Amino acid sequence: MSNKTAQTERLRQRFALYDTNGDGRVGRGDLEAEARRIVEAFGEPENSPKAQALLHAYPHMWDYMMQQAGLDAGQDLSVEQFVEIADAQMLSQGAVGFSNMLRPSIRAMVDLCDVDGDGQVDPHEFRKWLAAIGNDRIDADEVFRQVDADGNGQLSVEELVAAVGKYHAGELDAPLLGV
Repeated sequence: MSNKTAQTERLRQRFALYDTNGDGRVGRGDLEAEARRIVEAFGEPENSPKAQALLHAYPHMWDYMMQQAGLDAGQDLSVEQFVEIADAQMLSQGAVGFSNMLRPSIRAMVDLCDVDGDGQVDPHEFRKWLAAIGNDRIDADEVFRQVDADGNGQLSVEELVAAVGKYHAGELDAPLLGV
């Protein structure tokens, strides 16, 4: 599979993940619903600071993407529109695009699952993360090893942003769809 084919397929998978009501369109409300689902899966009270960070980060990601595309944040997108805009805002801009678009939501996810408060994700926390986003059937230890670029047994926000970018660029096969 070519990188462009993998990129398009992965963006389509992200669209399907975000299409929480299954209507074939994605909007800000879908990202809000996905964030609530993740917070609930972690068992975090919605009014906690960690939950609030994620509940704000997901719709902010949508607002940023729509603003960069010159569109109204209240607009819903078809899969084709979503793929085109995400490609332009993330893939075409490389690491900078992924960082601008995803860093706040990844930071919020790290904070949500970071039980020991060290600002990083250990293997146990990573397994909990994958289960919360619905990826509990994959080999979490293998994915962790692939993402742990410096081999220190912890995943930093920077490593996770880079891994999600590489995944969507078709350069890494570790499924990190819930970020």
